[in-house]
Amino acid sequence: MISRANLLKVLSAFLLCGAWEIAGRIPVSYAFPTFLDSMRAFFEMIGNGVMLAAYKETLRPLVIGIVISAVLGIGLGLWVGLNNFFDWLFSPIFIVMQAAPLAALIPLLVLAYGIGLTSKVLVVCIMAMPVIVLNTSGAVRNTPESFKEMGKSFLASRTSVLLRIVIPAASPVIFAGLRLGVSAGFIGAILAELKITPTGVGDIITYSRSIADYPSMYAAIFSIILLAVLFLNLLEKIETILFKGNQRGYVSD
Repeated sequence: MISRANLLKVLSAFLLCGAWEIAGRIPVSYAFPTFLDSMRAFFEMIGNGVMLAAYKETLRPLVIGIVISAVLGIGLGLWVGLNNFFDWLFSPIFIVMQAAPLAALIPLLVLAYGIGLTSKVLVVCIMAMPVIVLNTSGAVRNTPESFKEMGKSFLASRTSVLLRIVIPAASPVIFAGLRLGVSAGFIGAILAELKITPTGVGDIITYSRSIADYPSMYAAIFSIILLAVLFLNLLEKIETILFKGNQRGYVSD
């Protein structure tokens, strides 16, 4: 039987797609196609291989950037959260990075690293990493001291306290930071393709807009949202598997 959470997700998707279809038929704008027209363009691009070829270009910097951001972000977040000196030293840097308009840094990255893969990976990292670091450090710092003291009273080593108490207790906020970081990484990957070089899905968006093929443009945008949703749900499943005791659901479930 389908769970209440999944049912609500499906219902919200139907409401969104229905509102999109209605808005396209009114129409809100001549440049706003219906949901069905966009889906027709979406499956056409999948069928002729255009979408798959585009994602081969888009996924390279995206996956590399997200992996680097996740590994370094969680590592730095644990380090900052466990040490007051490093918290004082590094937290302001990531707070400024999160608050600053990072899109303005793209011309500087292009100037320093060119228009290749390195610049695009860096854009993904500077968008995703601050969120992951700050959420991880905050989660670790706010782990109840009573949990740590209990571990020490049972003669647990510092490593055991970290792996068996601190990280499981902080895992909901850490994974929330990962989900937010992944979302920011998707934005960074598309932003890099629109601002640096029009490749991959960004090229489809730019080219479709230039020839007024709006169904294809919205189909490309929809594909990004769909991939991001699937990736975020995968992270949620991984969290459920790794930290079963931290599952949260509805009372009726």
